[in-house]
Amino acid sequence: MSYSIKSSGVSSVSRSRSSGGSSIRIGGGGGGGRSGGFSSHSQGFGGGGGSRSRSSYKSGGSSYGGGGGGGFGGISASFSSQVAAGPPPEIDRSILPVRNQEKDQIKGLNDRFANFIDKVRFLEQQNKVLEAQWRALQERGSGGSNLDSLFEAYINGLKQHLDGLGNEKQRLQVELQHMQGAVEDFKAKYEEEINTRTQRENEFVVVKKEVDDAFLNKVELEARLDGLNDEIEFLKKIFAEELRQLESQIKDTSLFVSVDTSRNLDVDGLIADVRAQYEAMARKSQAEADDFYKKKITELSSSAGKGDDDVRNSRNEINELNRQMQRIKAEIEALKKQRAQLEAAISEAEGRGEMSIKEAKETIARLEEELHKAKQQMAQHVREYQELMNVKLALDIEIATYRKLLEGEESRLNAVASGIANLAGAMSGGGGGGHGFSSGGGGGGGGSSYGFSSGGGGGGGGSGFSYESSSMSSKRSY
Repeated sequence: MSYSIKSSGVSSVSRSRSSGGSSIRIGGGGGGGRSGGFSSHSQGFGGGGGSRSRSSYKSGGSSYGGGGGGGFGGISASFSSQVAAGPPPEIDRSILPVRNQEKDQIKGLNDRFANFIDKVRFLEQQNKVLEAQWRALQERGSGGSNLDSLFEAYINGLKQHLDGLGNEKQRLQVELQHMQGAVEDFKAKYEEEINTRTQRENEFVVVKKEVDDAFLNKVELEARLDGLNDEIEFLKKIFAEELRQLESQIKDTSLFVSVDTSRNLDVDGLIADVRAQYEAMARKSQAEADDFYKKKITELSSSAGKGDDDVRNSRNEINELNRQMQRIKAEIEALKKQRAQLEAAISEAEGRGEMSIKEAKETIARLEEELHKAKQQMAQHVREYQELMNVKLALDIEIATYRKLLEGEESRLNAVASGIANLAGAMSGGGGGGHGFSSGGGGGGGGSSYGFSSGGGGGGGGSGFSYESSSMSSKRSY
């Protein structure tokens, strides 16, 4: 025994021919529903060879408690019998397009259901992919935290390096201040030495002027000494001439006296006394002049020697000051070079520090931008994941709904099939015959129909059952 269940969305057409069988039809009309019909054709072949039966059921839709005046509007039944050996029943050609259309509709519904299944599988795969991406993002998030710690360590290292550069800068500034203080001290000493040199130069000029004056005085005194010597020589000559004249006068006088008075005078003694007196006067004058000039010469010599010593000392001091000036100038140049080097080192350190800070800031900005992008991507993935989860949840709900509908329809169909099978067993007999039953319920939007046929021959029998409903897009065969 076999039966098939098909769903359809077209109206049923039922015809029964009274050829070796009997048919019964129960139909009801409604305001807006479609009625279902059942036709049974059976043909028995004599001699107990067998029997052939065909039953078909066509329904335009199933309606449960629908419009119009739902229920059964009328019942009609007809029975006919005929001899077993009759011509085969004719096939209603108008049913074939309807069946083909039903098959196409069932195929379309099956394809849609298969597409839904594929879509569900695809979404499940996408869900798995998104879960894997989510785990990867979480791992990247943890890796990001590690990178953050690494970058924080790098930034701390840069800050420590910057602090070290700042400390070195402060130390160099302190050294620079010390150097500037030393330079100022050397400048003060240099200016003091310059002032001392100027003072010594002024003193040297004064001493030189005094030496020149002393030299001029010496020359003048030497000239006066020469003049005095010449005067002394001239006076000596005059004295000698006067002495000769006096001697000649004395001789004349003595002769005159001797002649006139004839007295004995000591002329030689007088001459000797006068000569001694004049010689004493000349020696005294010469000694005084010699002493005076020697004293002057000694004073001038001592003054000149003292001036020479002062000049020599001044020259030595000037040379020493020049050497100190050269040394101080060299030290100042070295300090200037060291200061320039320190300023260049400070500028270079500041440039390196600013460059390091700039690079660190750029790195931090780039990392923050990448972190922001990663957070945006993570948020986008989370939103996509939520959307896909919502779609998956909706599809799960839809699939569960379809599953419940299918299970309910299957249980209902099983119950109907078991009831019709029981009815078919009750209506079937030992001899060859055919029975037909059709029912239709009127409703607002559809209907359901059931069909049963049975036929029997002389030695065997067969029965068939078919059920079609439009309530679900499914097809089952048993």
